[in-house]
Amino acid sequence: MLIVESDAPLILTLALDERSSAFFESQRKRHFPAHRNFIPAHLTLFHRLPADHTGSISRDLADLVENQAPFSLDVTGLRSLGRGVAYQLTSTELDGLRGYLAHRWAAWLQPQDRQRHRPHITIQNKVDPDTAKDLLAHLSADFQPFTATATGLNLWKYLGGPWDRLRQFPFSAR
Repeated sequence: MLIVESDAPLILTLALDERSSAFFESQRKRHFPAHRNFIPAHLTLFHRLPADHTGSISRDLADLVENQAPFSLDVTGLRSLGRGVAYQLTSTELDGLRGYLAHRWAAWLQPQDRQRHRPHITIQNKVDPDTAKDLLAHLSADFQPFTATATGLNLWKYLGGPWDRLRQFPFSAR
């Protein structure tokens, strides 16, 4: 499918602290098929926002982060994606933030973004189910819950595989 850049959908992800980002990125580089690994490890909030609303979306995000302080997320375990593996994360603050944006942008949301949000960071995908099952068992055996910190939001343009980061929105409230 050919995507014209001006019509390319937008993706919104949560930015994490450097230590957590480095951990998830190292896991993704180790376990994600290299020929399909176009983007950094990420926690997606919205998969397909309309490009023709970029201005409104950017203004909403700028207003939101002005009053949002960084917050903690609990990394609670791993989960199977069938053909991959992801780390599960929980945070009532994240639920509230995403819920606010989902309500604000309800008219624009595609079915995938209307579903219940299950925060996760994919570190493996598009592999044989047995390979994914083995990795899940291996990582689960030594898993210890830990905490990550949400530091802002990233708005991306989807380019048919790779993504182009349009803007970062750091949380600025204290």
